[in-house]
Parts: sequence; C-alpha cells; structure tokens
Amino acid sequence: MADKAAKTVATNSSKKSNEQIVQEFNQLRQEQRALASKMNELETEANEHSLVIKTLGGVDGERKCFRLVGGVLVERTVKDVLPALKHNKDGLTKLLETLKQQLELKGKDLQAYREKHNIRIRGEETDDKEKEPAAKSGGSQSILVAKGS
Repeated sequence: MADKAAKTVATNSSKKSNEQIVQEFNQLRQEQRALASKMNELETEANEHSLVIKTLGGVDGERKCFRLVGGVLVERTVKDVLPALKHNKDGLTKLLETLKQQLELKGKDLQAYREKHNIRIRGEETDDKEKEPAAKSGGSQSILVAKGS
C-alpha cells in the first residue's frame, strides 16, 4: 500500500501545471522568433555584402576605399578589401544555412510540444467543422449576384 501512495505522489509531482506548459510553449515560441529575427538580420547583412562586392567588382584594384572594422573606419585598397568581403559573405551564407536548420528543428519541436499537450492558439481554426458554426451564427454574410439576372 505504501508503494501505491509513493507512485501516486511521484505521478502528481511529475505532471506539469497548465501554467508551466504554457510558459514552456511560450519559451519555445520566443526562441523560434529569436532565430528568425537573427536570420533576417544576417540575410540583410549578406545582401549588403553582395551589393558592395558587385559594386567593387568593376573598380580598379588600386583605388582607395574605406572599410569599417570594429567601429573604426580604415583606409584600404579595393584589392585588399574585396577578398575579405567575399570571405565574410561566405561565412554569413554558411551561418544562415545553420540557422535555417535550427529554425526548422525548433519548429518541429514546437509542433510536437503543441500536439503533446493539445495546445490551441486563440483565433486559429484547426478544421472546417469549427468554421461552420461561426458561419451559421450570422458572423458574416455574403450575397452572390449573377451577372445579367
């Protein structure tokens, strides 16, 4: 009988409250948003690198140019700056691929957690059966008029 009581206590303590489930779900969503935000930032930076590389591609290699390094504007030549820009862009592209994979994994984790705990987001319709009662209740009405009638 003592074993039965111990199992009950262990089961009750291992169950999560609804608040904990929602908090963990929101944490996963926040992590997913942070990854997406970082990806967007890096994509913008990669596009800027591409634009500069394209612009400097047709310029004489001995021409002066300026590059911002660690908050300091440094004078260099195009032939010195161009390879560094290409190297940085390649690094950004690889990092973006890694972040894309992490974002996909986070999305799968989020969906699995959502299904495991049967989480539904307010305002989100899951199937057509839920849409029908709203339409029948007079939520929105449409009139179809045939041309030439």
